[in-house]
Amino acid sequence: MSLARRVIPCLDVAGGRVVKGVNFLDLRDMGDPVELARLYFAQGADEITFLDVTATVDERSTTYDVVRRTAEEVFIPLTVGGGVRSDEDVARLLGVGADKIGVNSAAIARPELLDEIADRFGSQVLVLSLDVKRAASTPSGFVVTTHGGRTETTLDALEWAREAIERGAGELLVNSIDADGTKAGFDLELTSLMREISSVPVIASGGAGSVDDFAPAIHAGADAVLAASVFHSGALTVGDVKAALVADGIEIRT
Repeated sequence: MSLARRVIPCLDVAGGRVVKGVNFLDLRDMGDPVELARLYFAQGADEITFLDVTATVDERSTTYDVVRRTAEEVFIPLTVGGGVRSDEDVARLLGVGADKIGVNSAAIARPELLDEIADRFGSQVLVLSLDVKRAASTPSGFVVTTHGGRTETTLDALEWAREAIERGAGELLVNSIDADGTKAGFDLELTSLMREISSVPVIASGGAGSVDDFAPAIHAGADAVLAASVFHSGALTVGDVKAALVADGIEIRT
């Protein structure tokens, strides 16, 4: 595994538009996903993550046309999640240009889905997307949520991550619901705990607010850092983040 760390802008999409809120609530329009993807590609993003944040709630599939148009504009890996319920959904998304597929709610409802995707397409395609909250009810102190953070499960986040890796997940996208959109920094404890139990890359997500927030997440164990609102608002560019990581002695992709 390369030591080079990745910087990943995230496009949270609802109704064909990029949206962003705080703690997954009060979503506001941030722009066109294709235009933003093109911008981040030009800025030097290592990957783009595209999450249809209302697909599961609305009980529908991911917006394939938006994924296709995004894939036509960027020539870096594109991870797509939201509304994925079967290996056929995965096949269709790969067919319109996705490189990796994020799965969350459907895998919690039926864990065998992870085995089916990994067996058919390989672990390199399968990203377990975890929307995690702090909770005293679980051994680790973190619980998994579904439906865009709206529904709390009884699953311990670390135990679920372990099981998912055993079933073939090739990467963990770990989003802190508590930190999401707060711009108060990544949840470093959560990142560190996931690093300890994970044999696959860990992507830290949720809470980035300044250029100084990214290096600590890497030092806590993240292989990649993902952010949304700081990029969408223009407060930071991908280049700003990469420069800060290099200044901190962290190897990045060029």
